[in-house]
Amino acid sequence: MFIGIIYALIAGMMWGLVFVSPSLLPEYPPALQSVGRYLAFGLIALPLAWLDRRRLAQLSRADWKEALKLAAVGNLLYYLCLASAIQRAGGPLPTMIIGTLPVVIAITANRRNVRRDGRLPWRKLAPSLMLIGAGIGCVNHVELNALAQSTDADPTRYAVGVLFAVAALVCWTWYPLRNADWLRDHPGRSPTTWATAQGIATLPLALVGYIVLWATMAIGDSPFAMPFGPRPQFFVGLMLAIGLLASWLGTLCWNESSQRLPTALAGQLIVFETLAALAYAFILRGRWPETTTLIGIGLLIAGVMWAVRIKPQAIAAEPPAA
Repeated sequence: MFIGIIYALIAGMMWGLVFVSPSLLPEYPPALQSVGRYLAFGLIALPLAWLDRRRLAQLSRADWKEALKLAAVGNLLYYLCLASAIQRAGGPLPTMIIGTLPVVIAITANRRNVRRDGRLPWRKLAPSLMLIGAGIGCVNHVELNALAQSTDADPTRYAVGVLFAVAALVCWTWYPLRNADWLRDHPGRSPTTWATAQGIATLPLALVGYIVLWATMAIGDSPFAMPFGPRPQFFVGLMLAIGLLASWLGTLCWNESSQRLPTALAGQLIVFETLAALAYAFILRGRWPETTTLIGIGLLIAGVMWAVRIKPQAIAAEPPAA
């Protein structure tokens, strides 16, 4: 349990870095940031795949199909939605919406994985849900006030950003549940191998996406300077750093955690990603969070910590049919 929690902490710190890129590259389209990051992830996975080729060869066709699905939804689509949300609504609110993942995953796993992991009593989960809802409300209040005071604010753009954040939440609710299913069903398989397999599966998707995006921009006479934009060295360096740290190392640590912890508990530990992302966002802003924002963050932490302390109740197996 302790080692699993430590792995989840490291994964959260690495994943928090993905909230930095959209703010550092505001002039870059979210789609380019998504395919660029995962193209870098796939290229980084190639030499790792060669070193791990024997264990990768043991994966079945069904395993590779699952890796492809996880790569499409949990990598490309998720980051496209997240980058779009941050560029439109700023960093804190999308981060807090994604921060509800611990309880959203716990609720979802409470229904679909009850036989495997046990049930979290709904009565005990209710205070956690209320605390997290209040926390998001506090941060949203601060961001909306800042939006109202800004002379060039666009409420519609902000609302679209919130919708993109919700879509990212849906993607990343699906991903850890399916990923945990595979890891728990294959306890003898290496989490490192599975992380590398997802990188290999991501590479062709990201490459095709990059080519399609480039062609679309060329046909539409876009002024954006493809293939690497107006700051090519910074863009490529940032994509490689995030591809290595957030995509490969973060996935590896999360896989290690998912093999050790019940899905409902592991899902709640994604709060580490939220806290890291919020810290990075305010560092980039160069100022301390508002008091109400700090209260919201505290409520989020309290809600998740409340939920983490709830012990799953084992469900007795149904008697065989007569």
